[in-house]
Amino acid sequence: MILLGALILGLLGGFGRAALQGLPYQPPYPKHLWLIPAAFAPQLLVAYLPATRELLPYWLAAAVLPSSLLVFLAFAWVNKGLAGMPLLMAGLVLNLLVIAANGGWMPISPETASHLPGGGVLDAASLGTRFGQKDILLPTEDTRLAFLSDRFLLAGWCHYVVAFSLGDMLVAGGAFWLLARPARAKPTTE
Repeated sequence: MILLGALILGLLGGFGRAALQGLPYQPPYPKHLWLIPAAFAPQLLVAYLPATRELLPYWLAAAVLPSSLLVFLAFAWVNKGLAGMPLLMAGLVLNLLVIAANGGWMPISPETASHLPGGGVLDAASLGTRFGQKDILLPTEDTRLAFLSDRFLLAGWCHYVVAFSLGDMLVAGGAFWLLARPARAKPTTE
């Protein structure tokens, strides 16, 4: 959800900036766009679709998130010259590090998870098990690279409650900058 907000704000910023300059908005022209759905489809199966989420073995599900991040990272790498991509890549690398260090899942502490909607299920949840879509419930002291885990929450005045990581913030910042800084002209085909 943090990423979706950044994309919307980036588009609004890009249109606003173009309007102030008296120019039409020129979206970025990334290469190999097919890598985005290729990276997201496995996450969809493992994390978001209940029918497939429960069918896949734990070891396979744990391999999907880091693999998916590697494909997203490949997309960012081939487009590293676009505005915002270095920041986005840094965020992906940080998320990949903490996820790989914690068995293929993004760690979240019971303290952070208790603030999320449905936090009452913590009583039934066991430490070291999946929590939410892509997280694993781990105490901070048992989490490798805990400072990179899902440990931040949106401000209290925001009605949407979600936990996110430093890497998520960098990914969102890179995506915002990518769309907020309109391209100058459509590149020629090579």
